[in-house]
Amino acid sequence: MRITCLGAGPAGLYFALLMKKRDPSHQVTVIERNQADSTFGWGVVFSDQTLGALQQADAETAQQILDAFNHWDDIAVHFEGRRIVSGGHGFCGIGRMRLLQILQDRCRALGVELRFGTEAPDDEAIDADLIIACDGLNSRVRQKYAHVYKPDIDLRANRFVWLGTHKRFDAFTFDFQRTPHGWFQAHAYRFDEDTSTFIVETPEDTWRAAGLEAMDKDEAIAFCERMFEGVLGGAKLMSNAAHLRGSAQWIRFPRVVCRTWVHHGGPRGETPVVLMGDAAHTAHFSIGSGTKLALEDAIALDRDIAAHPGDLPGALQQYEATRSIEVLKIQNAARNSTEWFENVSRYATLPPEQFAYSLLTRSQRISHENLRLRDRAYVEDFERWIGERAGLPASAQPAKRAPVPPMFTPFQARSVTLKNRILVSPMAQYSAEDGIPGDHHLVHLGARAMGGAALVMAEMTCPSPEARITPWCPGLWNDAQRDAWARIVRFVHAQGDTRIGMQLGHSGAKGSTRAMWDGIDLPLPADGPHANWPLVSASPQQYLDGISQWSRAMTRAEMDQVRDQFVAATRRAAEAGFDWLELHCAHGYLLSSFISPLTNRRDDAYGGSLQNRLRYPLEVFAAVRAAWPQHLPMSVRISAHDWVDGGITPDDAVEIARAFKAAGADLIDCSAGQVSKAEQPTFGRMWQTPFADRIRNEAGIATIAVGGITEADHANSIIAAGRADLCAIARPHLANPAWALMEAAKLGYTDMPWPKQYLAGKSQLERNLERERAQAAAAAGLSPLEQANQALGV
Repeated sequence: MRITCLGAGPAGLYFALLMKKRDPSHQVTVIERNQADSTFGWGVVFSDQTLGALQQADAETAQQILDAFNHWDDIAVHFEGRRIVSGGHGFCGIGRMRLLQILQDRCRALGVELRFGTEAPDDEAIDADLIIACDGLNSRVRQKYAHVYKPDIDLRANRFVWLGTHKRFDAFTFDFQRTPHGWFQAHAYRFDEDTSTFIVETPEDTWRAAGLEAMDKDEAIAFCERMFEGVLGGAKLMSNAAHLRGSAQWIRFPRVVCRTWVHHGGPRGETPVVLMGDAAHTAHFSIGSGTKLALEDAIALDRDIAAHPGDLPGALQQYEATRSIEVLKIQNAARNSTEWFENVSRYATLPPEQFAYSLLTRSQRISHENLRLRDRAYVEDFERWIGERAGLPASAQPAKRAPVPPMFTPFQARSVTLKNRILVSPMAQYSAEDGIPGDHHLVHLGARAMGGAALVMAEMTCPSPEARITPWCPGLWNDAQRDAWARIVRFVHAQGDTRIGMQLGHSGAKGSTRAMWDGIDLPLPADGPHANWPLVSASPQQYLDGISQWSRAMTRAEMDQVRDQFVAATRRAAEAGFDWLELHCAHGYLLSSFISPLTNRRDDAYGGSLQNRLRYPLEVFAAVRAAWPQHLPMSVRISAHDWVDGGITPDDAVEIARAFKAAGADLIDCSAGQVSKAEQPTFGRMWQTPFADRIRNEAGIATIAVGGITEADHANSIIAAGRADLCAIARPHLANPAWALMEAAKLGYTDMPWPKQYLAGKSQLERNLERERAQAAAAAGLSPLEQANQALGV
């Protein structure tokens, strides 16, 4: 083939040499506008697993790169006068210029034609069978064919400057400095014998407040030298961006995502023009993946072309399909990392130990157990610190025994001590008769009360018949229902130290529907045994367009009536012996319909601003809190994101949480969505945890994380990082009532208490799991770092 690469960065050079190596008859040309010795970066970072991929692709360049690398295992976090170190991370640094020289030399040796100092012609004038557009972040090709590639460019909030220094850092170093203007942070790593990269980053408003916008280059560098003199130790900072003047050296990172990567152009409109490297995608420097992604793009396309001999369209289809998914995984991790660094002030109230752990796990790719594989001593020391903070006596964590996992440390809310951080989410069962919970509820909640969770939450229970979602939802509007609940509470309490909570809610416009398995959200059938009942909400609405019953706006008299019904139900919950009460203000139900602007279009004192829309939910909460025993805790479930333009946003959620905190709430249960069928949520592992994280660390109230938390590793990471205080586990508890016991056994945590009737099963399960772990480790024959990388799928 005749191949032309537009751009001589890592992507273009590496793809060129791989293709020429695979078939010397290929005519491969690389065109670069800059000179061969021009580069605007300092060092680049690879992880150990990236080196393995390079070794397989081209051993000769891999060995030269390896010989030039500076390797280190540690990450050092400097924060509030402390230096906290975690090892086992396996990083390599190399000068960007040295990397390019190695790739250039290999290209020349293989016969690739390199044209430096040459402006790339228009792709339509290039007579080639394949054109690789690897012309960087500001790709002209991508801009020209934006209607095909459909790039989404998100300019991130922080300003950063890329500097160098002759300070030789012995670890990948993060240094955080609090100034009168706000927080600055440095990312530093050594890439050759006497030079390190030194990136300084800060939010835009802090950058402006510090006066950096008006400083020339030398003034700004001197400012950074003074600010980071502690880690620099007198070393000077250097810039190699001579083409930039003054504040122009401070840039904002553009996150690039392209919907498609292939366009057909060339002289006859038939030549594929393929994006590669930064032209196709970017990943924030805080996870060091830009060059890694570029090289892996080159490896992938070379491999796919080889796998589709004579079928270039098939190869390109495979390349785009597989690489776009792999890149998206990295970009999702990079987004999490970027947002963490954009919000350092959110986490700066954490103790240094927890701040450092939060930083290490910020991308959610490195989890608690993955971190343990890298540095067991660091994790166990941190776990002991978590246990001490939770109130565990020293005798509970002797030095010769493994510490208590974070998810199994206790939590205190008013007078209630939860034995661990796991609760069973309230999950609708649609199995009550006339609002009375029966044997199903006893078995459902009772089994899970014996399964290791600290708190079992009853499903949303209604203060009136009209407040139900379905005719089969439980209630607390009469004493018979109270007594039936009391029977269940007595059973749960008889299991020892497990607590049980009641969630009260009113369905609003989402009521009078069928049971989930008969058609979720559909109105009751006209010919069924139960008649539909009138619905009320903040404003008239129809949840399912053209299908649901229309609700009508509540009158002030009805608001008083419903408030009083909540109070009466609260008193019955207390009489039944519940330990915990949650008010349901989420998912489009009645109180949620007041909060969201999507469902509240009132023009009175209860509509308009967020303050007004919160007025009635806060009124109900205040009345319920007054009726609920003061020594018992209350939580509030909210939808922290409506996932619809014009709806509740995470910014709003922080203000909502602050309002309920001021009213006396002890925790915020952070759910999202289900307010509008137009929602477009982003699902994934722990997908709603960022809402709990933000509310906890900005509003200053304890939170419950929920959604996509399916294993102990998730829960331990969340609790340890201070992203939430409790984890609500829903569907995994439907599949396994003893989820918490099973996860403890998987971790090898043998001090987890079991019901005495089941102790024989405990010992057998633990032995079997220990045997499986030993066999898997022996079969793999991997080092701890290799196991950690394998767990990441790399």
